[in-house]
Amino acid sequence: MQKIKLQLIFPTLLLCVLAAAAGCITGALTAGFGRVLLWIGTFRTEHLISCVPFLPIAGVCMVWIYQKYGRESSQGMSLIFDAADGTAKRIPFRLIPLLIGSTWLTHLCGGSAGREGVAVQLGAAVSHNIGSRIPWFRSIPDAVPILTIAGMAAGFSGLFHAPLAAVCFALEVLAIGKLEYRALLPAAIAAVTANGISVALGLETFQVALPEAGFAPLSVPVLLLGISSGIVGGIFTLLLKQGKIYAAKLLPNPVIRIALCGSVLAMFLLLSGHGRYAGLGTDLIALACDGGTIYWFDFLCKLLFTVCTLAIGFQGGEVTPLFAIGACLGAALAPLFGISPVFAAALCYAAVFGSASNTWLAPICIGTEVFGFAYLPYFAVVCTVSRLCNGNRSMYGRQKPAPLFLQGQK
Repeated sequence: MQKIKLQLIFPTLLLCVLAAAAGCITGALTAGFGRVLLWIGTFRTEHLISCVPFLPIAGVCMVWIYQKYGRESSQGMSLIFDAADGTAKRIPFRLIPLLIGSTWLTHLCGGSAGREGVAVQLGAAVSHNIGSRIPWFRSIPDAVPILTIAGMAAGFSGLFHAPLAAVCFALEVLAIGKLEYRALLPAAIAAVTANGISVALGLETFQVALPEAGFAPLSVPVLLLGISSGIVGGIFTLLLKQGKIYAAKLLPNPVIRIALCGSVLAMFLLLSGHGRYAGLGTDLIALACDGGTIYWFDFLCKLLFTVCTLAIGFQGGEVTPLFAIGACLGAALAPLFGISPVFAAALCYAAVFGSASNTWLAPICIGTEVFGFAYLPYFAVVCTVSRLCNGNRSMYGRQKPAPLFLQGQK
């Protein structure tokens, strides 16, 4: 009996220790990556005319480096999803410097992209390589994939300082309707550890105090914001998928594709509001959440620039631009519904992310961790409606789908 207990406890204990170690390393890496990225954004804003014209040259350099040194790493989130479900047996360490460097370069030259893709892949690469290098641990069924999921949570948490959302995102994003509960404890440990290390190393936390709502969670404005967020998130996903297919079909050579399209993209970025839609979109989020000037077309422009940037081959994530798209959408719709633009921006901030990622728990948690747990009912309602209205699409191609509604016999 004692031997059986040890056989059950020791693997879990080792998994938790390795998750904590992965969280420490990932927290430090994401803090460094995030701080440099914020400095790059500030530098680009101050020297926009000097930086953005180099976008096509940066793209060509990225493609060449990936073709020569990182063909396997170029799979991005698809490789991470495969490793997390046990299909891929390795995540090359070179993915980390390649991804960090190419994302910095994208943002330096004004590409409209995010950062969470880097953080999640970085955490997964760290945890997967830790687990796969211990023979005894590697021999335990599903141990390395579960540790990889914990690393995904660590990356998300270290960057966004939202450990609850990070755990939910890592557990639910891989397959719709299925949560890998065996990863819950290590993911929580990795997320909390990464968050603590990242905060200690000085990466800033984004939090906003919301005004009083003045209406119930189950009210017409919240439902309409949820419907709008679901549609916009679904459109983003559809355009991104079709954009990648069309760009590859129109210009099969990736070097020529990123050079030509990058030149056009750079020109439009300069002409559109003096770089208003370049980079992460944190400037738009700040405007929306501080009651600044948001135009009705801001969400659409940010959506299109992000789709174009990622579709032609630049590196980065989607989540932070989605936050910006959602915040601008909410601020634009608020006057139509007679509610606070800041409050509407907060609700759509979370709901558009949930719609595009095809997740439900993660956006609810990110909303409450950023804007306050007192507003949990509002985020629960808006994210539920948004999820139901997104067409059951996901921006992650490897996400395993499941029917959203009951289906009859064919």
